[in-house]
Amino acid sequence: LLWLSLNVWLFWKTFLLYNQGLQYYYLHQMLGLGLCVSRASASVLNFNCCLVLLPMCRVLLAFLRGSQKVASRKTRRLLDKSKTFHVTCGVTICIFSVLHVAAHLVNALNFSENYNEEFLALNAANYRGEVSQLSNVNYLMSILVPGLTGVIMVLVLFLMCTASTYAIRVSNYDIFWYTHNLFFVFYMLLMLHVSGGVLKYQTNLEEHPPGCFNPNKTLRQNMTVPKAFEEPFPDYTTEPFPEDLPVPEPFVQNNFMGICSEEPKFQSHFPETWFWISGPLCLYCVERLYRYIRSNKPVTITSVLSHPSNVLEVRMMKDNFKARPGQYVILHCPRVSALESHPFTLTMCPTDTKATFGVHLKVVGDWTERFRDLLLLHSNQDTEILPIFQQRRYPKLYVDGPFGSPFEESLNYEVSLCVAGGIGVTPFASVLNTLLDGWKCYKLRRLYFIWVCRDIESFRWFADLLCMLHNKLWQENRPDYINIQLYLSQTDGIQKIIGEKYQALNSRLLIGRPRWKLLFDEIAKCNRRKTIGVFCCGPNKISKILHKLSNSSNSYGTRFEYNKESFS
Repeated sequence: LLWLSLNVWLFWKTFLLYNQGLQYYYLHQMLGLGLCVSRASASVLNFNCCLVLLPMCRVLLAFLRGSQKVASRKTRRLLDKSKTFHVTCGVTICIFSVLHVAAHLVNALNFSENYNEEFLALNAANYRGEVSQLSNVNYLMSILVPGLTGVIMVLVLFLMCTASTYAIRVSNYDIFWYTHNLFFVFYMLLMLHVSGGVLKYQTNLEEHPPGCFNPNKTLRQNMTVPKAFEEPFPDYTTEPFPEDLPVPEPFVQNNFMGICSEEPKFQSHFPETWFWISGPLCLYCVERLYRYIRSNKPVTITSVLSHPSNVLEVRMMKDNFKARPGQYVILHCPRVSALESHPFTLTMCPTDTKATFGVHLKVVGDWTERFRDLLLLHSNQDTEILPIFQQRRYPKLYVDGPFGSPFEESLNYEVSLCVAGGIGVTPFASVLNTLLDGWKCYKLRRLYFIWVCRDIESFRWFADLLCMLHNKLWQENRPDYINIQLYLSQTDGIQKIIGEKYQALNSRLLIGRPRWKLLFDEIAKCNRRKTIGVFCCGPNKISKILHKLSNSSNSYGTRFEYNKESFS
């Protein structure tokens, strides 16, 4: 709401300034509404080009999330909307860019059609009707610097926007990644774009009030003065009329407010875009440099495990690497791609007793397929029931991070509901591993863990972890600490997770999909007048249902706060 209000205020303030401002009187007379719309849209573009980079400052967001300076949970939850805010700013830039271009096309036409020989310094055209001449196509680039940079920026923005659509991101992530990095070209062109100085304002308002009467000019135009007297022609009427004399009739009829002492003078604006984007752009560049230095040393891959359903587990070690449960890292393997990198949630965090951390990744695209082929001895081997331990000379792998995510808050609620869909279980794996090491130091006192999968094999990814945590809590006489519910959404009959050690999970395996409304009612009934954190990582369909139920009221006074995984 604050962002929307600032955009509206900036647009309206700038619109009124160029519509009613005395310094733009003559320019407005020449260009009309196109001037106001072009400058107002430019203000909104400056504002959003300033903001669009801030949500991508991952280190800054992780610091704010983990620092005590942001003590409010509600404020920290706003940081989880960073990706949504980035997309919103991007869409706004696209919309107002179209408006800005359309307004400047109108301005180009008005410069030509309203050409005025009295204000040569104000004109961008060379003569009346210049834009209509087919031989003067160069006029549309007036000039050259703002026109040419504007055209290239529109093309860059078009590529970035089209490649950001969901269909392209899913089908070919490489296109999205490479075109999105054209933002640097866009910002460089933006700085050049504002240096043209086509639009000018009047600087001598006191000596030449807009719309004033210049008697020297009128007398010289209407009278033939002998050549001998032309030079010493005095300025008799530079002083205002005496108060006791009536103002001449033409002055009254035309509502002139004053008398000119000189011709109007015009000057180009100092570019304001620098003030808007220099700070965020420098901040982003400094952060990228810091991230490059921090991740410049490759990690040591200790082991690679091949799990069922085409899932790999990579365990690594890195000096001075620290992370909190729920955070994610960005992996970069030069042998897979020189520039491309991808985010993965940590499923195992380093602790005081062990330095190993790990990720689980599902092989679903070109990058993960090439990465798997480099990690495993035989990429086309059949999936075994138990994980396969592979030993070989691993490729260099660089880790950038860790970065914050909503799931860091799961341990800060007294009661948390964690819902995972398929491979979306990875954010909760690090939380479960942390609880296995010790749960008494956290605020969390009850955890509802719901995991929905399409096939029985997927549950084996973290079956051992769930069984160890279940047995540990039983030994400590806290069996009610965690409530595990596993749902198999697609099956031909009753199935079980094979293995004697998985008996604890077989009793919690249900066929079908969760009945979310009944589940929420049951949790609310058992936790009256409490605030429950709801965390979801899975398909959008499940996410929308949980979001809607979290915002609905119940008769038990229980409040649900919704959180969703979103890589920024």
